[in-house]
Amino acid sequence: MRKFKKLVAIEPIKLTSEAKEKLKLYADEVVMHSDMPDTDSEITARIGDADAVLVSFTTTLTADILAKCSNLKYVGMCCSLYSPESANVDIRYAEGHGITVTGIRDYGDEGVIEYVISELVRCLHGFGQPAWLGAPSEITGLKAGIIGLGKSGGMIADAMKFFGAHIGYFARSQKPEAEAKGYKFMPLDQLVEWSDVVFCCLNRNTVLLHEKEFKLMGNHKILFNTGLSPAWDEPAMARWLNNDNICFCDTTGAVGSTSMQNHPHMHCMGVSSGLTKQSYERLSNKVLTNIENYLKD
Repeated sequence: MRKFKKLVAIEPIKLTSEAKEKLKLYADEVVMHSDMPDTDSEITARIGDADAVLVSFTTTLTADILAKCSNLKYVGMCCSLYSPESANVDIRYAEGHGITVTGIRDYGDEGVIEYVISELVRCLHGFGQPAWLGAPSEITGLKAGIIGLGKSGGMIADAMKFFGAHIGYFARSQKPEAEAKGYKFMPLDQLVEWSDVVFCCLNRNTVLLHEKEFKLMGNHKILFNTGLSPAWDEPAMARWLNNDNICFCDTTGAVGSTSMQNHPHMHCMGVSSGLTKQSYERLSNKVLTNIENYLKD
């Protein structure tokens, strides 16, 4: 198996200690930075003459940065890669200049589903807050609308069904496997109007909720956003949230602006519920597998 000459983690990467040690098998020199780079010039300097880098979702590798790193041949994204448009690495530039970019998927979904169920149960039962429906209530019979039926959206749907909810969903296309479970595909307008609770499970920078959707959603609704960025147009969201509605997000990135984070009807923990001990193990294994596959070619 080939080896890299120099492998650089340009920011803190949530790899297990065993995985960090194993990186030494893949490169003559391994450099692991423990703090965040502040500027593009600092990112470029950290990459330097490296032929391989590791990056998480918190640092962006633009075309300009990649162009200044002439030795770079491999970028290992230690985070989700769903599409070039949602990635924090300029995939199009990399593809056109001989730089291989790999990413991972489905490593932190289990924790997200636990977060969603936990917050919803607390809201409905009135644990530490007024019971949402006026009296302690179960998930049983709740109408749950899932926007984006990918891996995490599908897992949320399955969990909600287990607890007795009715499941509707909106996705780019109908999914036979979801229909076989009894999940009903609906146009977005119909779904938000029908749902008691809406779950947004979308790729980064995907915005589907605008003024029209919030008007149809109406009042006394629960909204969850488990994506990495807001799923809504902020002015429309703010007007909706000012009414008798509530929103849950685990990360500040999912909420958006500071004013939205401080809204009394916005409940945000400020941490990623998907980053658990088990997720780091899954992430580490997938990052190492991507490197090994690249070096075998």
